[in-house]
This record gives sequence, structure tokens and C-alpha cells, in this order.
Amino acid sequence: MTSTVPVPVPLTADGSALQAVLLDMDGTLVDTEGFWWDVEVSIFEELGHRLEETWRDVVVGGPMTRSAGFLIEATGAAIGLAELTVLLNERFEARIAEQVPLMPGAERLLTELARHNVPTALVSASHRRVIDKVLRTLGPDRFLLTVAGDEVPRTKPHPDPYLLAAKTLGAHPSRCAVIEDTATGVAAAEAAGCRVVAVPSVGLIPPAPGRTVVRSLEDVDLPFLRSLIAPMN
Repeated sequence: MTSTVPVPVPLTADGSALQAVLLDMDGTLVDTEGFWWDVEVSIFEELGHRLEETWRDVVVGGPMTRSAGFLIEATGAAIGLAELTVLLNERFEARIAEQVPLMPGAERLLTELARHNVPTALVSASHRRVIDKVLRTLGPDRFLLTVAGDEVPRTKPHPDPYLLAAKTLGAHPSRCAVIEDTATGVAAAEAAGCRVVAVPSVGLIPPAPGRTVVRSLEDVDLPFLRSLIAPMN
């Protein structure tokens, strides 16, 4: 499914307290966070500006409008937000036209979740046009729901995308495990009341109550995700 259209979804049939797994896309399932930065650097070089490496932590994982707006303000580049947004999406789509590299462990984890009929959603700050292209690699049939950043009034770091995903899947946020790679995404998931597994791709994410930090998706499997959710009484 490639939309936020609600559908009736059965919860896990094994009595597990885990009701759904919600996954970020860029930097979590696919190795594309570096692609976005490369595209941003290239565009601003053409505009006569050099991006500072320290800005990478500011723009990573956030909504397109926030990242693009920050870079315009930081550089003073003579380009409008709408024009830059279109340009960023077009350049990124061209970059992933051939193949999108998966993060280590992503293929195995998605296969395992599908095999055990765990309700799974893709929740990304990227726009729908980008998500649909990446789904050609990930496999759209592996997700009961996908939520794009341009389909919600407020995207990450606000909780809205994760609240929408949980509600649509018929799950309580506290019974959802979220896998994220950036501080922005972690903030969104935690604000929604979900249990978070952080797999940092850019910058450090410290452990915290309700949050587990792992090295890569190779450290994540279904028993591990189930262990994060307290048993139901």
C-alpha cells in the first residue's frame, strides 16, 4: 500500500504485546542520508555557496521545507523555498533511479516481520514521490501503510505521522516499536508515545528511558522488538 488510506488491520495473532512496527526510511532502511547531503552540497555549489559540514546534523531527518529553509537562510542563496524543494526532489530521484542501497539487516528484518504477519508501516519525512520510488527496492507489499512527509499537516519532529500510522493500523502508540536513525525522527516517535529503537546514521543518539540504541539493524529482530513492549495484563 502506498498511501495513508485507513484499512482494517488485524493485530498479531500470537498474543504478543507488540501491536505494530513503524519504520523510518532514509538512513534506517535505505542508505540514502548521504545522498541527500550530496545533492544539497551540489545544488548550493551551483548557486555559489559552500555548505558547512556542521549543518548536516541540522538538516538530517527533518521535513524538506525545514531543511531547505535553513540552508537558504544560512547561505543567503538567491532561490525560493518552493523552487529549491522541487530541485532537491528531482536531483535525489535521479540519484536513486538505478538502485537504492539497503542498510545492513534491512532485508532480513522486513522479511521476518512479513513472515510473522506483524503489522508494519513506513513512516518518512520524504515526499510521496520519493517514497514511491524507494518502495520499488523495498517492496510495497511489505508495508500495510506508508506515510509521507507531504501528506500530514505536521511531519517529524512532530508526533503526527506516528500517531496517524498507529491509529490507522489499529494499534496503541505505546504498543508500537519505532525504528529511527535521527534525533528528529526519535523525537517524533517519542512524542507519539512509542517505544523507540535508534540506529544512528548521522550524529549521536544517546540511550534514554523508553529508547534503545543499537549499532545496526543487524542487531534487531522480532524477539528483540517484542521484548521492548511490556506484557499486557
